Amino acid sequence: MVESSNRTIIKPMIIMLVLVGLLFGGIFGYKIFTARMMANYLAHMGEPPAYVSAMDVKYYNWQSQVKVVGSLRAVLGVNVTTELAGMVRTIHFTPGAIVKKDDLLVELNIDPDIAELHSLQANAELAAIVYKRDSAQYKINAVSKATLDSDDANLKSAVAQVAHQLAVIQQKTIRAPFNGRVGISAVNPGQYLNPGDKITMLQTLDPIYVDFFVPQETMATIKVGQAVNLTIDTFPGMKFHGVITTINPGLDSSVRNVEVEATIANPNYQLAPGMFASVTVNTGSPTAHLTLPLSTISFNPYGDVVFIIKKSKDAKSKEPVLIAQQTFVVTGEKRGDQVTILQGLKEGDKVVTSGQLKLKNGSVVIINNKLTPTNDPNPTPKDE
Repeated sequence: MVESSNRTIIKPMIIMLVLVGLLFGGIFGYKIFTARMMANYLAHMGEPPAYVSAMDVKYYNWQSQVKVVGSLRAVLGVNVTTELAGMVRTIHFTPGAIVKKDDLLVELNIDPDIAELHSLQANAELAAIVYKRDSAQYKINAVSKATLDSDDANLKSAVAQVAHQLAVIQQKTIRAPFNGRVGISAVNPGQYLNPGDKITMLQTLDPIYVDFFVPQETMATIKVGQAVNLTIDTFPGMKFHGVITTINPGLDSSVRNVEVEATIANPNYQLAPGMFASVTVNTGSPTAHLTLPLSTISFNPYGDVVFIIKKSKDAKSKEPVLIAQQTFVVTGEKRGDQVTILQGLKEGDKVVTSGQLKLKNGSVVIINNKLTPTNDPNPTPKDE
């Protein structure tokens, strides 16, 4: 009776276990089947086309340039001072005004000097009278030659003392040594000045110099008389023009650079000594070069790379498609958004200008030029 009962229980359990096994086996089999099918599909599907922008390689006229930074310097510039000590009597200049050479700037107190001058002039007049009288006496042998020589020496000494006193008065009458613009007055009437004390600054501003350094390798392309263009941050969008006037005969041995001086016209006095300037010197004549936007080039330690687009046939459909092919290039000068291509490309090659990060050799591409990088040697950024 017990055996019959056990058999009745075991049989359904076996059926249940078989059914559960079949269920799980079916699930695992389905998973394995779908995984294999997916792998097979992915293996034969291929990569989807990549959207890129592209352009044809062309020749552009390229003007070789040397771009450096420089500093502006006055052609003539001094701190006006006094050679002799004295009290300031009168200030004759207006701070910031344009003055001419020999314009009176400051007078020191010269009253004692003028009094001394009058005394010396009286002595000189007396010496002249004595010399004239003794000259007449000498002609009739009334005085000796030694007396006449002494009179002549006294006259010359008196005249020299007058000239010296006149020079002292002139030194206390301070005038502009050259044309230019005066700065802020550093003195006041009644102030006592010692030799070397600053009265004001005087600068010649038109023309004005710009000093800059160029590296040794560009020396052969820099010559006196070449045109120079300047841009100053103070005046965005403006260019100032001049010419190279002096090149130092020697180089700075520590950095192997040579100093160059250019003269810039400054009729409106916009430029001031000490300003920082960006200097551009055109070297040689414009030549034709293949150029590309900088964004086209992938700069790598092992070489610079671009992707060329070529026509091919799809392996399955045999339809024509565009594929990207990696090519190494040699780049030259860079300017703005442009770079010259020296080797690796020829005119008419179609290159990828954006989207190359997702490409590899043989990638299928679709060209979309709605957004393309600029190819401008002198880009002007816009403030957003």
